[in-house]
Amino acid sequence: MTDKELLERAARAAGYNFDGNLKHDRYSSNIWDPLFDDGDAFRLMVALGISPKFDGYADMATQDELSKTRRAIVRAAAEMAG
Repeated sequence: MTDKELLERAARAAGYNFDGNLKHDRYSSNIWDPLFDDGDAFRLMVALGISPKFDGYADMATQDELSKTRRAIVRAAAEMAG
C-alpha cells in the first residue's frame, strides 16, 4: 500500500477529510500528514484510541523512533478503516 493510500484510509477511519495533499517540508503545517508530523500522528492516535505496535514492519528498520511511531499509528488507523 502506498503512503497516500495509507493516509486516505487512516483519514477515513478517523472521520477526517483528506484531499490527497501531503506536506513537502516541515514548515507547511496546514496540510494533514501524520506520517511526517508528530502532532498529526498524535491526534490520530488519540482520536482512534491506537496503541502503536512495531511487530512485523521490516521496512521500518532504518527509520528513527519518531518515524516508526508515526508509521505504526497510520498503519493501525488504516487497518481500522477496513
